[in-house]
Amino acid sequence: MSEYQNVLDRQRIFFQDGTARELSFRIAQLKELKKLLTENEQKIIEAVYEDLKKPAFETFGTEIGLIIGEINYAVKNLADWVSPTKVPGSLVNFPSRNYILKEPYGSVLIISPWNYPVQLTLLPLVGAMAAGNTAVLKPSELTPHTSAVLAELIAQYFDPDYITVINGGVETSSALLDLRFDYIFFTGSTRVGKIIMQKAAVNLTPVTLELGGKSPCIVDETADLAISAKRIVWGKFVNAGQTCVAPDYLLVQEDIKEEFLRHLSASIEELYGEHPEESPDYTRIVNHDHFERLRSYLNNGTIVSGGDSNPETNFIAPTVLDNISWDDPVMQDEIFGPILPVLCYHDLLDAVTQVRKAPRPLALYVFTANDNTEKYILENISFGGGAINDTIAQLGNHHLSFGGVGSSGFGSYHGKASFDSFSHQKSIMKKDFFVDIPLRYAPYEGKIKWLKTIFR
Repeated sequence: MSEYQNVLDRQRIFFQDGTARELSFRIAQLKELKKLLTENEQKIIEAVYEDLKKPAFETFGTEIGLIIGEINYAVKNLADWVSPTKVPGSLVNFPSRNYILKEPYGSVLIISPWNYPVQLTLLPLVGAMAAGNTAVLKPSELTPHTSAVLAELIAQYFDPDYITVINGGVETSSALLDLRFDYIFFTGSTRVGKIIMQKAAVNLTPVTLELGGKSPCIVDETADLAISAKRIVWGKFVNAGQTCVAPDYLLVQEDIKEEFLRHLSASIEELYGEHPEESPDYTRIVNHDHFERLRSYLNNGTIVSGGDSNPETNFIAPTVLDNISWDDPVMQDEIFGPILPVLCYHDLLDAVTQVRKAPRPLALYVFTANDNTEKYILENISFGGGAINDTIAQLGNHHLSFGGVGSSGFGSYHGKASFDSFSHQKSIMKKDFFVDIPLRYAPYEGKIKWLKTIFR
């Protein structure tokens, strides 16, 4: 028996004992996870800094704080979530009582990426715990300091038969995916997502895939250009653009492009100074391979702002590219870095047509003061989720579920959606013995007219 199989077997025994399903246990363990975060905040911040040079403000705001908010929301509402949901009965089954139970899947596997190594590991875990599951966490090997700290802290605060971290590379992920988990939650690239789904199909394991894609950001002539530029620069270059829902490219109404480019450059300087490499508020690229991939895009089009890089520190400046076409390499795949290509559109039909050139994205943003423009874009472009007149901030609202569509993934989480994703909805009809309507029983002679009346 492999080491990983032994871990899973022990978690199955723990789950079958029933402890993880108890409401009081779930709430207590969620509070323990919050305690882990609050008592070790600085240690976590330092680990993330070692891996990404991410400023403390970003680590707390985009990682630790979001998880704490999610825990607080789950603890407050969990009693309601776990309660049976009563639903109306049907005339066919009159009289009966009907309701839906929410039961945990069992032992779940959560595979997380490197770009938000704490949030994207522990935020799904909140949903798994709230739903009453046990969990195996597989953080990314590309952020080794953070992954090591997560393994240390999870082992310190939780029974490994309930929650455990297994670190390692691709071979480790592959070995875990060969096991018969009851649910798999994966965040990462579309390419790897396809592999995850193939592996899961062998055991018919249900999955949630949170992937990515080229998320467009459309700006029309009615938008406040100064505010729009600042919000786009913030959303694009936070975490050095290594955000799955960051604006991947701009589609700007052609009449305002030159003016908007000036606002973009001014906003970059306002946020990161004349020399972003010296800014304490700017993250680095995760490793040299990703650095070189991104640096190759700097040869595309014309650099409007930025363009500087330093291979010794994996630094790439916040960069805006103009004179870009859909044939350029930078437009072929998700950029996942601090490079923002700018394209133009003539009218709304042109904008929609261009967005549809790429697979359905995880996010879309539109900056406009025109309600008709907003309505047209939302009704004619399919995407996971997004925002009007802002970028990425929608992730801060746990009342909004988060998930992709098509090649950007499927399934959703955040808030109650996390609980729902990690829960099986078990539908129940209950009948008593005091009434037993004979219509459904044979012989059927003379009964069909009554059956037609019921269904009509």
